[in-house]
Amino acid sequence: MNYSFNNKVALVTGAASGIGLATARAFAESGATVVLADINADAVNKAAQDLVANGFQAEAVICNVASLDDIEAMVKHIVSTYGQLDIAFNNAGIQNVLAETADATAEDFDRVMSVNLRGVWGCMKYELIQMRQQGNGVIVNCSSLGGILGGAERANYHAAKHGVLGLTKSAALEYATRNIRINAVCPGLIRTPMSEKMAASGQKEALDAMVKTVPMQRQGGPEEIADAVLWLASDCSSFVTGQSISVDGGLTMR
Repeated sequence: MNYSFNNKVALVTGAASGIGLATARAFAESGATVVLADINADAVNKAAQDLVANGFQAEAVICNVASLDDIEAMVKHIVSTYGQLDIAFNNAGIQNVLAETADATAEDFDRVMSVNLRGVWGCMKYELIQMRQQGNGVIVNCSSLGGILGGAERANYHAAKHGVLGLTKSAALEYATRNIRINAVCPGLIRTPMSEKMAASGQKEALDAMVKTVPMQRQGGPEEIADAVLWLASDCSSFVTGQSISVDGGLTMR
């Protein structure tokens, strides 16, 4: 389905690669002005420049979502530049260091939480301040299968992603009568630089084993997550809020 986001301003965090980049591109192709945010300056600048070179409205912003100051400055820049913030896809995230819970470090726990949970909370905080003021908006948060299932040696990551769903549901209740919808996507095994890094770091066998548990017997593509995000951001889902949509080839239906 083709969506029209003409005259809309969309923010995508973690937009330099993978799911974030695919979603930013999809929003741009659907007519939105897209702000691509990422901590990786070179990569996100190139991503935005490529979109502009292809005739789309796009801008890169350097933002570390673990920093509330960065987030606040980013949202203020968007509003001062474009006058509005209609859509936000809070996608930035990192993996934990694989370790049993007893062996995981406090430093790794804090690192993962600062991006994957506190970062989403911080983005929602400042996005909602603006959306509440303008009287409308849509937020989509990126959780994970890790927000639904457990995972050995991944407790820090899964705890954060479970938390994203709690934030999503609670905030959706707060703003349900104020023309602001908040939902989440839970990607399954998706081909991204993160999954490629897993394979390259000696986890290829584990990754292959996980793929075999997927009823569709394949990894998904980042564009398939982007399709779900655009639906949630569109008027086609106007009666949907507080939901978590699994895009996982059927893995969680077992």
